[in-house]
Amino acid sequence: MNIRILRKLSALAGIGVLACGIVSAQDKSDKKDAAKGATPDMAEMMKKWEAAATPGPEHKALEPLVGEWSLQTKFWMAGPDAPPTESKGTSKTRWILGNRFVQEEVDSEMNGMPFQGVGITGYDNMKKKYVGAWVDNMGTMLSTTEGTADADHKVITSTGKMDDPMTGQKDKTVKYILRIISKDKHILEMYDLSLGEGDKGKMGEIVYSRKA
Repeated sequence: MNIRILRKLSALAGIGVLACGIVSAQDKSDKKDAAKGATPDMAEMMKKWEAAATPGPEHKALEPLVGEWSLQTKFWMAGPDAPPTESKGTSKTRWILGNRFVQEEVDSEMNGMPFQGVGITGYDNMKKKYVGAWVDNMGTMLSTTEGTADADHKVITSTGKMDDPMTGQKDKTVKYILRIISKDKHILEMYDLSLGEGDKGKMGEIVYSRKA
């Protein structure tokens, strides 16, 4: 083969190797830059996650609910103009999941039958709302609520949906007002908004008194 041709081929091969080296080096550099750029983003996301998961003053405002309680209940089963059905019961409320939620266990009666229920209340840092869930032995539904508090976090007003087996009505709007009177007393008022606002729609009231 002609010496000139061999030299040209060798030169082209050298250029090819050099070009591959440059591309490879550039690719590695791009990957390093991408990795460097991803690090702050991940750190920022973790900060947001931590902030959303950390209990704050809104959670601390639920502290007065924790303890053992005697209950005085009233339910206006036949409407606001009829005498209420009254009963007594007990309740135990404790912090769970690192003081992120309070869990309540109620043992009472309704219409002469044993009544047990479990409720969970917390504050959603992302929604900026108090949230709750409730289940009991008088039904198979899971009731959920969302709401806000007044400036002092002494009155928490929430709304949710409820199915009424007696009327067959589904997803009717209900309102709950939790009034924290003191560390030894709070009151939960329940309203059926389909009946109207105020006392006209009031369907229940539970007075919690701390056990000695």
